[in-house]
Amino acid sequence: MEIWINPRCGKCRSALNELEAAGAEYTVRRYLEDPPSAAELKAVLERLNLEPWDITRIDEQVAKDLGMKQWTKEPDDRARWIAAMAEHPILIQRPIITADDGHAVVARTPEAVKSVLP
Repeated sequence: MEIWINPRCGKCRSALNELEAAGAEYTVRRYLEDPPSAAELKAVLERLNLEPWDITRIDEQVAKDLGMKQWTKEPDDRARWIAAMAEHPILIQRPIITADDGHAVVARTPEAVKSVLP
């Protein structure tokens, strides 16, 4: 499995601690330093079964600068949201864990982390 983290984020550190405590095998992706492409974001969104606006950190300054609160949330707008997250990875909610079995979670709670453990 892979976990996308910002090392300064408390939720990310907690998720890493949960994975360590469970003895899980995982790789860490510091997504601010190694941003996902639009194609990777589309794939993760499919695995999450979510829309891009569901995992956008709308209160980040860049989101405010882009006026994202006013962006529509229609299927035709998905590409715009994904492009913004690919260009500004700080907009991506964290941590995200992609499990080996194909599903993924936004792992902001211990229960979410446990849901991806084998």
